[in-house]
Parts: sequence; structure tokens; C-alpha cells
Amino acid sequence: METIPDKLFFKIGEVAEVAGVEPHVLRYWETEFPQLRPTKNRAGQRTYQRKDVETVLEIKRLLYAEKFTIAGARKHFTRSSTPSEQKQLPLGFADQELGRTLAHCKKELESILQALDAEQEK
Repeated sequence: METIPDKLFFKIGEVAEVAGVEPHVLRYWETEFPQLRPTKNRAGQRTYQRKDVETVLEIKRLLYAEKFTIAGARKHFTRSSTPSEQKQLPLGFADQELGRTLAHCKKELESILQALDAEQEK
């Protein structure tokens, strides 16, 4: 596995060297993968951060080692780049209990609605 030097910012040539690809390949990947968006400095040079370099290495792994197509790698990235806080947390009970729990919640909500309707009719 490639080691990323311990620095904050990288030029395109440095990222190309770490990843073992040509700079034009990185520029192409920028057009294909929205996750890869290096900023540009005042001189207009691309400035990659560590997370960008990690993204480049993951793209390379998907394309070269896993033999994904560009479209397949993009789809994989879209699915796996969901922030962890948006992923569903474990509910704390088994799937077989889920139906009973949901039915119980539904009954409770219906009784609350009935109570609210009765209160409005007064």
C-alpha cells in the first residue's frame, strides 16, 4: 500500500507520484468523481489535501485492483460515501421483534389521535 507523506497540502505531481499515476489521469478523475475536488491556490495550481489523496488511492484501487469501470467506481463511491451519521443505527432488538414493536407503536399513535379528536370535539 502506498504511504502518504505527513503534510497538509500536496501538488498534483506529488499526488501522482504517491498514487503511481500520471497527472493527466488525476485531472480526468476529477471530472468523473465529484468526491475528488482539490482546491486551487492563487497561482491556479491544484492543491490536494490528505483526504483527497486518500480518495485518489481508493479510486485507483477500485479501478486497477478491483477492475471496476469508471461508472461502477462512481456508483460505489456514491453508495459508500454516505456520512456515518446518516446510516441507520441498530434498533436494539431482533428483526422478529420489529413487527410486534411497530404494531404496538401504531396502536399507541392511533389512541393518541383518537384522544386528540375527542378533545377537539368538545
